[in-house]
Amino acid sequence: MATEQVGQRLRVLRKARNLSIRSLAKQSGLSVNTLSLIENGKTSPSVSTLHLLAQTMNVSITAFFENEHQDKRIVYQKAGERQQIVFSQGHMEKLNEGMPRLGSEPFITKLEPNANSGETPVVFAGREFIYCLEGHITYTVEDDTYPLAPGDSLIFDAYMPHSWRNTAATNSSALLVLCPIEMPDQPTERFFMP
Repeated sequence: MATEQVGQRLRVLRKARNLSIRSLAKQSGLSVNTLSLIENGKTSPSVSTLHLLAQTMNVSITAFFENEHQDKRIVYQKAGERQQIVFSQGHMEKLNEGMPRLGSEPFITKLEPNANSGETPVVFAGREFIYCLEGHITYTVEDDTYPLAPGDSLIFDAYMPHSWRNTAATNSSALLVLCPIEMPDQPTERFFMP
């Protein structure tokens, strides 16, 4: 998905909540200029910025990448035909485009050298699973560090502050499965930052 499409989804989600760009800026702690650049497709937000916006608007981070589509029971995707979600230091390929969200969101994540999740640790209610396909990715969960090489995996409760970095001098890739816990009666607790 192009940067412009992520920006358009942000605008749709913001307006659906009757939030002005100034109001969203105040609630999220981001500048009006930054939000405007994202909405207009002039900049690609970091993963931590998307998590912050998701938390502020009480949506899943995947809401920024969803298209209006009819739910399918079977999804067959050929290599090179998957929806691409572009962010500032790489891209993700959504592996379940068209399926109703029922607890897990699988992606192939491709990271440029030195790519990272941003300054703010990521936190959400649910679990995260990562399986390194190529390169070297280092995850930090709370105070522990987990270096992942091809074939290594990590699963953890994502309410613990975590971050990641591509420590390879080349691109790295991984299978990433996000498993957010839906909390319809407590939407403000669905995604939170420490």
